[in-house]
Amino acid sequence: MPTINETLGQYSDLFMLLAAMVYAVAFICFAFDLAKSNETIRELEKNLVTEEQRELASVGAGAAVRRVSSRHGADAGDSDVLVGDSMDYDDAAPKRRFANIAITLTILAAIIHVAAVISRGIAAARVPWGNMYEFLSTGAAIVAVVYLIALRKKDLRFMGAFVVGLVTLMLCAATMGFPTPVAHLIPALQSPWLVIHVSIAVLSSALFTISFAMSALQLVQHYRQKNLVAGKKDRFPFLRLVPTAVALENAAYRINTIGFVMWTFTVMAGAIWAEAAWGRYWGWDVKEVWSFVIWTVYAGYLHARATRGWTGVRSAWLSIIGWACLVFNFTVVNLYFNGLHSYAGV
Repeated sequence: MPTINETLGQYSDLFMLLAAMVYAVAFICFAFDLAKSNETIRELEKNLVTEEQRELASVGAGAAVRRVSSRHGADAGDSDVLVGDSMDYDDAAPKRRFANIAITLTILAAIIHVAAVISRGIAAARVPWGNMYEFLSTGAAIVAVVYLIALRKKDLRFMGAFVVGLVTLMLCAATMGFPTPVAHLIPALQSPWLVIHVSIAVLSSALFTISFAMSALQLVQHYRQKNLVAGKKDRFPFLRLVPTAVALENAAYRINTIGFVMWTFTVMAGAIWAEAAWGRYWGWDVKEVWSFVIWTVYAGYLHARATRGWTGVRSAWLSIIGWACLVFNFTVVNLYFNGLHSYAGV
């Protein structure tokens, strides 16, 4: 059996703490960017006015007025949102200095975080997701990396405070709630299926976490748009930097679709592993039951939205309930329910 490198394991723990601190600073910068949203909005509106004036000068007053009116009419249903539904970067948009500083810090934190996960695996001479600490820290790293990759294509800075905040909480929960020294796996977990089953579970959980953040934002944006239509005061002006509720819902739906496919494979791989380890594919163990509950909730979400027209608020709440079941399965079930999976608790 390979020797445990305890020194490298200690460095991994330090890297994890350092990453959590950098994430926390990035979260503060993202939050400050939202707090300064009024100034950003004024700059965006100034750019829009300049563009309209340029059109008036170039194509003639009548044609430009019709074009501008048409554009404003198309945007009326967006409830005064200043970010396009495509979420593409706009070269004319303001730089948002604090958001860009936050992105730089998030990249730095993600590099340190990934280094911590890799060094943990090298120290243990195995894949670094054999207990709750490792599962949570690896999942948090995937959330951060997926978000940063998506940022290269889409302007998702509006999600920064929410995603980085969740990553920070996940790392704090891992380091303070489930601290686990580097050690060998128990015999029951020494299987190639650990690599297959748990890695896909970590990735799908990370995707569900990102879609949860989008669904939560969708709810807030929905109620803001509803209040604006009713003529009420805009209590959350920073949400003008967030796409419409419909755009957020569509993005969450696409992410949940990918996550659901991966979770389906997770359940199937777990059943195959169970047959190899215990001689049966399904035994109604509490962990198996809750994995199936998660699958059922997300299957219902996808079916209801695609065939029954469950859109808007109902769709968002189903997505949030699915993520809540995921969190319950990882925390309460692992810690307080006895079963064949209890050895994976910490």
